[in-house]
Amino acid sequence: MATDYDTPRKTDDDLNEDSIEELKARRNEKASSSVDVDEYDANEGLELPGADLSNEELSVRVLPRQADEFTCMSCFLVHHRSQLYSEKNGQPICRDCGA
Repeated sequence: MATDYDTPRKTDDDLNEDSIEELKARRNEKASSSVDVDEYDANEGLELPGADLSNEELSVRVLPRQADEFTCMSCFLVHHRSQLYSEKNGQPICRDCGA
């Protein structure tokens, strides 16, 4: 909705002079301009806990561990070498697990 910034603004006295009918009409105009949203469309992407996903297939491309990465022996996640905290018994540990 475009706003004309050159029109004179109403003062507090002008606002108090608005009739009840004008105020009701404005309220009805604002209420009728809302957009109807289909509840099914809004909830379509929502997954419930415990939902049966046995028929679903994932399409994720898995890359093998790269030369500059390591697998933390505490959390078993693959991290970049910059995340190496220390080695415990010859096994690499990431910063998250070592701190």
